[in-house]
Amino acid sequence: MLSPHASVTVLEGEETIGYHSSGRSATMLHYALGNPLVRALTLASRPFFDSPPDSFTDVPLGRRTPVLIHARADELPALDELDAAIAPFATLDRVGEAEMLALCPVLRVGDGGAVAGLADRNGIRLDPHALLQGYARTVRHNGGSIVTSARATGIERSGSAWTVTSERGERFSAPVLVNAAGSWADKVAAMAGVAPLGLAPRRRTIITFDAPQGSDAANWPFAKTVGEELYFAPESGRLFASPMDEVPSDPCDAQPDDYEVALAAYRVEERTTMRVERIVHKWAGLRTFTPDRMPAAGFAPDSDGFFWLAGQGGFGLQTSPMMAAASASLIVDTPWPLAGVSREELSPARFLRQSAQVDPAFGD
Repeated sequence: MLSPHASVTVLEGEETIGYHSSGRSATMLHYALGNPLVRALTLASRPFFDSPPDSFTDVPLGRRTPVLIHARADELPALDELDAAIAPFATLDRVGEAEMLALCPVLRVGDGGAVAGLADRNGIRLDPHALLQGYARTVRHNGGSIVTSARATGIERSGSAWTVTSERGERFSAPVLVNAAGSWADKVAAMAGVAPLGLAPRRRTIITFDAPQGSDAANWPFAKTVGEELYFAPESGRLFASPMDEVPSDPCDAQPDDYEVALAAYRVEERTTMRVERIVHKWAGLRTFTPDRMPAAGFAPDSDGFFWLAGQGGFGLQTSPMMAAASASLIVDTPWPLAGVSREELSPARFLRQSAQVDPAFGD
């Protein structure tokens, strides 16, 4: 979004883009995730995925996949609450046991199982590789560059420019430094002498396993409990599932933990009629949150030219078109692209104001 307006250089610490969270995401576009701000960003981003710009990609950015949010009897109040929260952004169908089984034949229903659900017939399973490559293609097409294996070892401000020094001793300078370092964003800020936001990386685990013998799972939905317990969906001829864990972590190359792997399998067997006989693959990624679990996009109030773009949690891909457009607007002063979302809602200054208002007598 910046590259038509400015000279853009992307510094990637790894050997390839998307090595960490972006390449490990379940990549569904759905509205059961986040809060009103996240849902507004998702709704505004959807037209981009449905009709990407010319030359952005040669393949679809995703495929239509239904979303089924299911609830047991004791979870019906939570389902009602979620239904009301989503209603301003999308129309979901209230479904009963028969309709849930028609969508997902392996769902456990009835006594001890799901008794009601919400069905979104218009969910999108995004293709993270196609999306990342489309963004990279756009940067290069507009004269920008992507430098891999360029992990920063030093960041300094001199005059009107920021200079980043990489592990290889290369130096890159620009008047604006965009801190889009994901789980490492607070560490990048510290390196630059900028106050951190208090970002919290959280590890999430995913397993893949074989679908029941003889079943045709390809058209099953992305199925999610109304609470943060389990989601599962078709994945390249198999199924993937996550216990929706949020385990605190330092920024790192996240690896799956045996407990969360076992928990994923247990919850699949608890919520469905399936048995996880063999785990084919397992992986983990970090989802990074701000203190209020809403993204931060804006210039740091304590340092000129330092722009925060962080805290996308688990919704970074599905909101990326509008988060990018909003960020570009703030940096190069183009018209604000988001109706119903203000600059102030995204501003990182809100965290510094909150810190200043805390009475030291109450500690952390």
